[in-house]
Amino acid sequence: MSRPLRQSMSRPFRLGGIIAGLILIAFGVGAIVIGIAGRAEVSTNIKREQIVGTPDMKPSLIAQKVKEAGLTNVTLPTCDVAGKAITNGGEAKCFASYMRVHALEATGGKTFAQMPQFASADGKGTDSAAEAVKDPKTGRPQSNEARQVWINETALSTALNTSFFASSVGLFAIVMGLALLLTGVGFLVLASDLLGLAGLRRKTKLPDAAAPAAG
Repeated sequence: MSRPLRQSMSRPFRLGGIIAGLILIAFGVGAIVIGIAGRAEVSTNIKREQIVGTPDMKPSLIAQKVKEAGLTNVTLPTCDVAGKAITNGGEAKCFASYMRVHALEATGGKTFAQMPQFASADGKGTDSAAEAVKDPKTGRPQSNEARQVWINETALSTALNTSFFASSVGLFAIVMGLALLLTGVGFLVLASDLLGLAGLRRKTKLPDAAAPAAG
């Protein structure tokens, strides 16, 4: 195949490399911007709630409280947010892990599914509406307050854990954006080098590498 024909065939591929590089750079920049904006949004929303860790939200103190409460098989947090303002997803996840321990302390180590539905006179709770304490105003069985504590804790901790997940997704978007950006730059450098080499060959009339050497 003659040199002009090979050059005419390779030029579209080189041009395609440049276009692909530009597209990858655009997507990379977009992903980085979206990731940074997402993490900033998470941080802003968390700060707006003005959450501050309680004094016992450190591993040594929470372990002591769990022991005093007689709780077993409880996963203890290893992070420390005692007295700290919660400002990002990681701290929110840590705060949520301590909230779960506090809820277990309030319910005697029982989760929502393990607690009776109604309150009873002996304080143990019951699933029987007939044995439940009645509301003096409505006459209907009163809900188990410990169960309500667990419901509230679950709702709040879910929101905090969701903020951690959103923050992690934002970080992933930034990392992927950097990868796309570097890949796009690599495509451009490679395509530009090939174009420059092709131009140099035409000017100096260098033989193609594939062409046989003259005898």
